[in-house]
Order: sequence, then C-alpha cells, then structure tokens
Amino acid sequence: MTASVAPAAGFDGVKLAIMQKRFDGVTRKMANTLLRTARSGVINTARDFSCALVTADCELLTAADSYPIHVIGGADLMARSMLDLHPELKPGDAFLHNSPYHGNSHAADHTILVPVFDDEGVHRFTVLAKAHQADCGNSLPTTYMGLARDVYAEGALIFPAVKVQTGYKDVADIINMCLMRIRVPDQWRGDYLAMVGAARIGEREIIKMARELGWDALTAHARDWFDLSERRMVEVIGTMNSGSARATCVHDPLPGTPEGGIPATADVVVDAQGGRIFVDMTDNIDCVPVGVNLSHACARTAALVGVLNSLPIPVIPNAGTLRRIDVTLRENCCVGIPRHPVSTSVATTNLGDRVTNAVQRALAQIDPNVGMAEGGAGLPPAAGVISGTDPRNGHAFINEVILAAGGGPGTPVQDGWLSLFCMGNAGMPFYDSVEIDEMLHPMLVERRSIARDSEGAGAFRGAPGIRTEFRPVDCDFELGFVSDGTVNPAQGACGGLPSLSARQYLESDDGAVSVLGTAEQVVVRADQKVVSISNGGGGYGDPAARDPERVRGDVVEGLVSRERAEAVYKVALTADFSIDAAATAALRAA
Repeated sequence: MTASVAPAAGFDGVKLAIMQKRFDGVTRKMANTLLRTARSGVINTARDFSCALVTADCELLTAADSYPIHVIGGADLMARSMLDLHPELKPGDAFLHNSPYHGNSHAADHTILVPVFDDEGVHRFTVLAKAHQADCGNSLPTTYMGLARDVYAEGALIFPAVKVQTGYKDVADIINMCLMRIRVPDQWRGDYLAMVGAARIGEREIIKMARELGWDALTAHARDWFDLSERRMVEVIGTMNSGSARATCVHDPLPGTPEGGIPATADVVVDAQGGRIFVDMTDNIDCVPVGVNLSHACARTAALVGVLNSLPIPVIPNAGTLRRIDVTLRENCCVGIPRHPVSTSVATTNLGDRVTNAVQRALAQIDPNVGMAEGGAGLPPAAGVISGTDPRNGHAFINEVILAAGGGPGTPVQDGWLSLFCMGNAGMPFYDSVEIDEMLHPMLVERRSIARDSEGAGAFRGAPGIRTEFRPVDCDFELGFVSDGTVNPAQGACGGLPSLSARQYLESDDGAVSVLGTAEQVVVRADQKVVSISNGGGGYGDPAARDPERVRGDVVEGLVSRERAEAVYKVALTADFSIDAAATAALRAA
C-alpha cells in the first residue's frame, strides 16, 4: 500500500489554487521590479536573479519564476539565519545577506530579506529578493574566483544577514562600506535599490492580501498548501521503481585537487511504497583549496534539483514537496557544509551541476523512465566576467556577459534544451542580445553558432555546444571564467554517449593561438579574440535507437554531420537528405 498524506480539514481545492496563484503573483511582481529597475546587465539583460516567499517558520511557500539553485534549498536557511542573528525584528527592517556560511548561495548573490508583520506586530512572512552582482568586491574583477584558496583570497565583503534598513531607511554605514569596496559603485547602488524596491513590493502585496482575506487565512493557506503538495509528491514517487544506485560526475581538475578532477558521488534510494527519496552526498572528499566548493544551500539545492528534474510528473517545489526528499550532507565536504573560511565563490554552477547530474544519472539507473543524462558544464568564457575602461567614455565597466553556456541533457522523452545554461538555473537566464552587449561594452561579437557534432548522442540526444567568438574594441579588457567540461565532458545515461569537451583559446590577428585552461583570469588584447566552445549535454539511450527522422532533421539543421549520422546513429541518407531505408536497416542490424 502506497503511503499517503491526508489533506487538511475543510480542504477546498479551487480556493487553494486561486490563493496560491496570488502568492505566486507576489514573487512575479517582485521579479518584474528587479528586471525593469536594476542597472547591471547580468540582472536587467541576463535575468540572473530570484524572488521567494517563506513563512514565519521559514518554510518555502513560493519561488515562482526563480532559479532553483538560488532559493529552493536556501531561502529557508537564509530566513532562519535572519531570525537567529536578529531575534527582535520590527516593521521597516531589511537585511543584506550574502554569507555562504549562513544559508546563502555564494558571495556574489546579494539578497535582501524583509520580514512582513501584521497589524499587531507579529512576524508572518519573509520576502527575499536575490540578484547576482556584476561585482561583489572580490580581489580580482570577477564574481567567480575559481582559484581562490579561501574567502580572504576572494576578498568579497561578507554580510551575514546584516541590517541594512531600519524604519524603512538605509543604514548608511553599510551602504558606504559597499560603495568603497565594490567596483562601479553607482551601478551597485542602483542594483541595491532595485532589490530593496522588489522586496518592499512583496511586503506591500502580502499586507494588501491580508487586509482583504485576513492574516489567519494566509497562514492557514500555507499549511494546507504544504499538506497538499506533500500528498502530491507521495503520489508521484509511487509511480517510480524502488531501488538504489550510485553515480559519480567529475568536475575538471584545478590546482590542489585530485589529478583526474573533483568527483561528486550521489547515493540515491527511491522508496516508492513509502513515498520518499533519499540522497546521500557524504561519501565525497573534503573541501578543496579552490573556489568551487559548495555552500550548504547549494549542496542541498543541487541534490534537490536532481530529484525534481527527474520526476515522471512535474511537481511544484515548496516546503511540502521537499518533505519527501531527504538530503544527507556532512561538514567540511566539498559538496556538503563548508567551514569558514573555505571558498565557495563558484558554488551556484560548476560542482553544483555535477551533483545534480550525479543524482539524475543515479535515478536513471533505478528507473529508465526517469532521470536524465549529464547536462553541459559551465562557466565558459562566453559566460565570463569582462572588465576594463570603456574608451568611448572613459568609464570603468564590469559585467558578466551571458552569450552561451552548457547544453541540456537528453532525457527519456526529449532532446536536451539548447539554452539551458546550467542545471541549477533551469534555463531561466536570458542569453544576451549581441547588439545590446556591444552597445553596453567595448566589445564585438563576431560569431555565435552551433558547434556541429558536439552533442552527446543518444535515442534522445543532448543539446550541442555553442561556438562563440568575441573581442575587445579599441582597448584591452580582462576576462574571468571557470570553464568546467574541458577535461570531463557531460556523460550520457542508459547507453547514451558523452558530449564533446568544451574548449577555449585566444586567437590573435596574426593567427597565434593561446590555449586557455579551466579557470583563468586573463587580459584580452585589442588584437585578440576569445574563442569559446561550450560543453553540450550527454545523450540518453542507445543512439542507434534514435528515430531516423530525428537524425535526418539534425543533419538538415546542421547539428550533426552525415558521417556522424551514419557512424553513430546508424542512419544513412541519400544525396537529397532522404532516409535510405535499406542502408539504415542494414547498419542497425549490424
């Protein structure tokens, strides 16, 4: 008999759905505020931000239209830190939080937390507005310090839920610290105001709902919504195969790490009858002396995302849903709970993606109808941080450009998503407009195109990699990136093949080529261009089982060559791109 969770007394599905949509609308209004008012391109163009709402008990109620890695398994931890560090909250308070040792993702993600009170002064909810900063005060002009040996080498200002507003007014000391430390301070100040504005919009909208419906009705809704979501999760898990599996995905090696790379091993158990999934990440190495260690929030979230991605039926992530997923981490583990001053500068992407991928591939072993292959790794130079002085106006600039990144993994039912970016961001980032990037920065994007034959082949193939070429215009600029997947490409699942490795190099106008490594902070001269070939996704299932019409379409669209179609997918095409049925049958029979 499958485990079940009874709905709350007086359950009204229609009322529950309508009220939850209203709560979702709160976070969407917050997100719209951030998108339209932030100054940094990484926020107002690439949309690298998230908004969430948690209860007074620090349970995630909604994070509609947000990056999973930002808030699914971290919003509650951040809200709890706020309460622990500030037990006496008042209306008008706001807190700046970016500490990876207190529940935040990594130092570059500044978060504004605002507690919401009823008319009696009782804390009812907390709203969060989180945005990746163009600069967070690191010792080098990048927000991804892949080679930082500790948080001191990063250099970022760390704010563990520090009060930044009281009585709805800024605490000037905190603002002044940021203005003195962060590059392009006016740009940061604008982003700060956008985050505060988004959080205050959330506060206002919740108070408005409460005055219409009553505070007790909002609190009761959260309880009922969590119970319903938990029951739904039990039902979904009940459709899966029970079993256990182990999978390992490996991040590229960096100085001071194992020679073959940094393994992320996940032990996964599915208890379909009990309606639970267990993910154990404790059998992994200790923290490493570089910046790719995961924060507590990112380690937990990366494992949760691997499960949520793989379910046969989509569910809504909230505290009720997450009750049915048990993630076990250990302290001082590179994919666990770091101890200060371990560096977690790149926690939201690289090694976190490897954790998600390991969970997905383990689930595919347990049940071939769920799970996924491994998604393409990040962060290539095409998603790097550029900085310098703009010769057009003499102004300093710094921003993460998001022109291309990892391709999505093949799944049991579909091909990989071309513009996934990375697993933890779930395809939410907007790839930059070439024209806008060229307008905002002294750069020229010479090429952005599919890298043919770079996909992980499978019955459902991974997305291909993307070749991007760009250069500075009338100046030199600095470029920082951490391009995982150059040594260990995305692996397939259930017979699927790995993708082509990522590659990156500088090419000067005289033809000289300088190969770039996994993690670099380099000066790109005016006579050089950056060539970035991102990592595609792994394939799912035997490539020779792929629908020949799909293979034909891949060839026609330029994703796959005729030679690869025949050699790997066992599909023969005629001169006019028709399927040669007899030759295809012979290839597949062989």
